[in-house]
Amino acid sequence: MPLSPKSEALSPLYRNCLFRSDNAVETHDHVARELSDHVLRWKRGTPDTALFKAELKHLRVYALQYGAEVEVTPQPFDGFTLVHTSLRGGAEIECDGTVMNVSEGRTAVLSPQQNVRLRWLPGTQQFIVKVPNALMLEVSGRSPEEALGLIPGQLLPRALGSQWDLITQSLLNILSPSGDRDIRAEWRDHLERNLALFLLVHQLPQATTTSAALAVEAAGDAADSRLQSGSPKQMEALLEYIESRLCAPISLEDLARVAGVSFRTLNVMCHRHHGMTPMELLRNIRLEAARTRLLTVPSCSITDTALAFGFGHLGRFSAYYFARFNELPRDTQKRRQGCP
Repeated sequence: MPLSPKSEALSPLYRNCLFRSDNAVETHDHVARELSDHVLRWKRGTPDTALFKAELKHLRVYALQYGAEVEVTPQPFDGFTLVHTSLRGGAEIECDGTVMNVSEGRTAVLSPQQNVRLRWLPGTQQFIVKVPNALMLEVSGRSPEEALGLIPGQLLPRALGSQWDLITQSLLNILSPSGDRDIRAEWRDHLERNLALFLLVHQLPQATTTSAALAVEAAGDAADSRLQSGSPKQMEALLEYIESRLCAPISLEDLARVAGVSFRTLNVMCHRHHGMTPMELLRNIRLEAARTRLLTVPSCSITDTALAFGFGHLGRFSAYYFARFNELPRDTQKRRQGCP
């Protein structure tokens, strides 16, 4: 489900409100400190600023609203990329000459080298991920001294929107204070790297990705010329791999490598055979495994089961579970125990 201002997935982020204000100077100082130094011009509407923040190991995530229409002119970013998803309203963003209209539900990736200007409509609220270039370089396998060569600004294609939503909501799940910290840390690191790889492979085609990812793309391009949508044998290999690593992190790179296809063909293949994206397929298979455990292992708890299969937020796990099976995990446990 796409993110919106009232999404339950955002509740861990809303717990940490950095500030609320209707004061222009205070608003500028807080936002500049967190994101980038900038010039802020107020236009139509009543100022009603709120900034929420959560920190992971490498990434910083924010929800930001100004209330009024504003024009923001930041300095070129120093060592980071910003990913803006419009939760409500919309924005026009000009990044090194590229103009993007980021309507509600759309996502833009910004890495300006010369100039950037953002015009937010009244009532707009944005979900923002701040991605350090150091993480991009680490995932790409390049040295810290090398340049990434990122595209200054690009609107994420609609076809990739559901994957981006799934990745970001999985990261938000990790922010939950419940659960085993060591398990959550392992999944956090995996999800952060997966997000960076997603941007490098899907949104930034001229950037250099890992050698493994390049090999996947090369093998996939050859496979694409033979079979555009993937064979049943490739799908079977993919499913077997998932089944063998149900309790371990799996990335898009892993899935594409196992199937021997490109990332593009991986998406086509999963949609053709299962009607969903690769990461949605992975989630559903893990939900099936969690259900089996709840039905067959008397000593297991719902929390331990959710964590074991990579669901860091118990409430989100229950929501996914109900959507999949039309019952809550506790209902499954009652059936196992023979309760009415």
